[in-house]
Amino acid sequence: MTSSTTDLLTTGRRVIAREAEALNLLGESLGDSFTRAVDMIMATKGRVIVSGMGKSGHIARKIASTFASTGTPAQFVHPAEASHGDLGMVTENDVALILSNSGETSELSDILAHTRRFGIPLIGVASRDGSTLLRQADVAILLPEAPEACETGIVPTTSTTMTLALGDAMAVALMEHRRFTPEHFRMFHPGGKLGAKLLKVRDLMNADVPFVHIDTPMTETLLTMSQRGFGVVVVVDAAGDLCGIITDGDLRRHMAGLMQLSAGQVMTRNPRSVAPDALAERAVAIMNDCKITSLIVMAPGDARALGIVHIHDCLKAGVL
Repeated sequence: MTSSTTDLLTTGRRVIAREAEALNLLGESLGDSFTRAVDMIMATKGRVIVSGMGKSGHIARKIASTFASTGTPAQFVHPAEASHGDLGMVTENDVALILSNSGETSELSDILAHTRRFGIPLIGVASRDGSTLLRQADVAILLPEAPEACETGIVPTTSTTMTLALGDAMAVALMEHRRFTPEHFRMFHPGGKLGAKLLKVRDLMNADVPFVHIDTPMTETLLTMSQRGFGVVVVVDAAGDLCGIITDGDLRRHMAGLMQLSAGQVMTRNPRSVAPDALAERAVAIMNDCKITSLIVMAPGDARALGIVHIHDCLKAGVL
């Protein structure tokens, strides 16, 4: 390892240690103002309007996005654009969350004045006690004193990390208070890998289940298997209740005299199943553990198959 590499690692570790220490200070400093801010957001009938300039603006965008995706309607409004017409987006039903490290950012003056003029609740987040933003705010959250991660102390690093963590803390507190579930989360994240991870078995199952009676001859059973294309057939009794399943493996195990047997003689009893409301990820895990390609879908306590979920359907949907 060269000396320059050592220096780079030393710097990287110092930055992370400094920011981690700042986050611990932030956690210890949270108090009544945090609680009042969350209560204020809970009480609003409109949206959370999040705003900030420069690096604080980037953090504000992320906080607004996190709020919106976790059940708290929110929107980022750029302070410069607000001064040129976007103040119309900020209504009396909203609550404003304004971020500024110094608390004196000049570009925020118009949006601050707008909230004061129309009595819009204002939550201010800044690092300087007594700053204009914190003095104007209905709820003032003062970030703890912590040095920026750079040695010059001028690059927004530690301060933006704390502000981002504060936004996450608010979002999670709101989520837990509202009992925001994975099902709610899936509604706001239908696409991509995250959407696939939150798919339910019922979203992927095939309801057109290939059934045969327990006494059905294997000549007819094979025909049903080949027509449906699942590679399995579900075996039921006279009442329609599940008795077992026949897979390719069962056929291989009974090759000798197969055509003289009935479905009940070939089937595997007590086949693995999964509930329709289980996550598709759970179904894939069961199939992988049992080295099978299909699962019967059954409601808890029910004796009838509702459908079949196949590993190919899960893979096609991106559930890995």
